[in-house]
Amino acid sequence: MNLKNYKPTDTDFWTGRVDDLYDIDSFRMHQIIKLLDLKDLKDLEVDPSKFNICFLGYASDEGIRRNSGRLGAKHGPVDIRNKFASLPIPFCDQTAMYDAGNLYCVDRNLEEIQEQLAIAVENILDNNLFPIVLGGSHDVSYGHYNGIANHLKKKTDKPKIGIINFDAHFDLRPYDVEPSSGTMFAQIADDCARDNQAFNYFCVGIQTSGNTRSLFNKADSLGAKYVLAREFIESDPETISAKIRMFVNENDYIYLTVCGDVFSSSSAPGVSAVQPFGLKPSDVLRYTKEILKSKKVVGFDIAEVSPPLDDDKRTARLAANIIYAVIESLCE
Repeated sequence: MNLKNYKPTDTDFWTGRVDDLYDIDSFRMHQIIKLLDLKDLKDLEVDPSKFNICFLGYASDEGIRRNSGRLGAKHGPVDIRNKFASLPIPFCDQTAMYDAGNLYCVDRNLEEIQEQLAIAVENILDNNLFPIVLGGSHDVSYGHYNGIANHLKKKTDKPKIGIINFDAHFDLRPYDVEPSSGTMFAQIADDCARDNQAFNYFCVGIQTSGNTRSLFNKADSLGAKYVLAREFIESDPETISAKIRMFVNENDYIYLTVCGDVFSSSSAPGVSAVQPFGLKPSDVLRYTKEILKSKKVVGFDIAEVSPPLDDDKRTARLAANIIYAVIESLCE
């Protein structure tokens, strides 16, 4: 496996508050994380009775640079891990957690790190681990999706994968010049068309002020489903739940991704494109948990956490708590 831009996590990275050295009920996350080297998994033995989770960092903001956004998301994986480290463990007996380190973007080669992410995610899934990828710019989705698809194609010729994206933007922009953090779902759609496979895409939290009419037309032409951010104020929650349930039921597998800019800037100031009228974290958590209850989710990531822009580390803390809730739901 050629992962030349990959580095495992340092052995002394995971530290944090310690309440007790021996009582497992008093442990915090950093006390149970196991480190993995994706280049050497020959001795890996996962416990099939537990839900085995693997973190992988996508330390790149090249896609944001190409998309003329504010930089800093390449530092996101470190800050998310730091905020996650001291959280308590209510599900200790049900899960095992591994950290496989980071992939890095070298020489602004976005295409290369996306290819390497696909290889890494496929390998994680092949070893019976559930990938949680830490971004990094949202172009993480192209590599993550391809890794999932490559893994599932070993089981079935044309896996029916639904993409659920919590995001203020469609990210369906043209990429005839070069791909970026605004093009990855258009790339996936084109790949699906090339392979004569359905493109199943549902975007939740779309801002009308953040997407041109052309992008809405593109979404409609592709048959994409979406929920506008204003619907979270104007609609009954059950109406949104029904739309999500219908999409989940129509697909065999779900790839779930959350962009930091879907949230209100009061909760997530550390993103490339802040949203003063973004969603409340409680709303995103509610629907995320509903999706996870389907048991169809095969990969999760959170993108565009940008520490240099993050006031009091609020966005990293929010991302860590969302991951915490995701793991809780997966273990139920």
